[in-house]
Amino acid sequence: MTEPFDVVIYHNPACGTSRNALAMIRNAGIEPHVVEYLRTPPTRTLVQRLAARAGLSIRDLLREKGTPYADLGLGDPSLTDAQLLDALAEHPILLNRPLVVTPKGVALCRPSETVLDLLPPQRQAFAKEDGEPVVDEHGRRIATA
Repeated sequence: MTEPFDVVIYHNPACGTSRNALAMIRNAGIEPHVVEYLRTPPTRTLVQRLAARAGLSIRDLLREKGTPYADLGLGDPSLTDAQLLDALAEHPILLNRPLVVTPKGVALCRPSETVLDLLPPQRQAFAKEDGEPVVDEHGRRIATA
């Protein structure tokens, strides 16, 4: 009997990277707990804990592209974690994705194949939405050039 392998993905269905990571989780035979963080934003405390467990700073979790990052002046290095967390609380779109939590750890899965380090072996071949092969027919990760 195998141990349960609980997975949580902080997901944005509009993001291709997030969709690819979710598909790889499912390709490992796992149905994760999907948190659509734009609908259900994580608390400040949870963001701090996820960042710490992933070995990232709060700033590392900020997404610039397609967000109000520049308009809010978040590139200012003098901003504190508390100020960055305030911005995340006000604008959840600033949270980079996908963040994935498994018994093997926590990671910001960009690129999406980073999720493979957090999962049991893949069950079958897998290619990203754009057709790029990631896993071969034996469930092994394909090296990229």
